[in-house]
Amino acid sequence: MALIRLIAAPIRRLASSRLVQFGVVVAIILILENFSDNRAFLSQLADMLDKAVDGTVQFVSDHLLRLRTFSKSLLTDSVMIVYVYIICLVIFTVLRFVVRLLIDVAGWTNFLWLRNTIARERGIAAYRAWLPLERIRPRDCPQDVWEEQYAWPKDDKPPYPPLHWRMLREVVAYVILIALVAVLLQLFTPFPVLTWIGGRI
Repeated sequence: MALIRLIAAPIRRLASSRLVQFGVVVAIILILENFSDNRAFLSQLADMLDKAVDGTVQFVSDHLLRLRTFSKSLLTDSVMIVYVYIICLVIFTVLRFVVRLLIDVAGWTNFLWLRNTIARERGIAAYRAWLPLERIRPRDCPQDVWEEQYAWPKDDKPPYPPLHWRMLREVVAYVILIALVAVLLQLFTPFPVLTWIGGRI
């Protein structure tokens, strides 16, 4: 397992680079546009992407902005890159979930006697994550009480809010941020954003 991590480390570092990700997305778009004629599956993907991009650009042109040649081509390229990037992100998220699930199954069933190796790796990761919490523990607070209060409660529930509450908190924070930016643009710049939004509603 350690050898696999050592080999995969530079690949993961390279894959996490935004420039490399952008290059991969552009390469996928070029492949879909130039090599999809002879393959039915790629041709269907290219047609679906073209329809989604055309629909988005048409919606923006009809309801939000007046687009001319340069802005329309720029928006078309940008929307296509964003769509392909989101699709790749979803695919890799699903693949990561499946791989983690397979590793869990291998650990549960001791497939190829990997349980000890998986447990050792996860134990090391858990210990490294726990060390920063332990460094700030007061000397008069017992370790089990400290961990029960902040890391591992008695009822086995995680010490953070559920996923839907965290998502709601993020959405509310982004809405407040966007509203604040719109107000600042309205008050201190020549862009009447709130007036424009009010006229569109």
